[in-house]
Amino acid sequence: MKSEAAYQAKLIKKLESLFPGCYIRKNDPAETQGVPDILILFGSQWAQLEVKLSDTAHIQPNQSYYIDMFNEMSYASFINPQNESEVLYELQRAFGGFELTKQGRQNEK
Repeated sequence: MKSEAAYQAKLIKKLESLFPGCYIRKNDPAETQGVPDILILFGSQWAQLEVKLSDTAHIQPNQSYYIDMFNEMSYASFINPQNESEVLYELQRAFGGFELTKQGRQNEK
């Protein structure tokens, strides 16, 4: 993957497929520095994801603060290609309703 924006676009399509009917909003980084990139609304649940291109990518000021704060409220995480399966597994557990294997495949309950 060449850019974070390209990975984010691919990830959004995957999220829409995994969580049918979800609403995904890309947050404006100019509004509040450090707020995660993506807000996912799914039924009565919500989550925030901060998209990175790798697990060694630079973390901007306040990003860890907001991930920790939002994770206390609901679910929030950094996500990148290396930890994507694990994060999607955790996200489906937070949302409930169906199971994903750790490899990211959906299993009916």
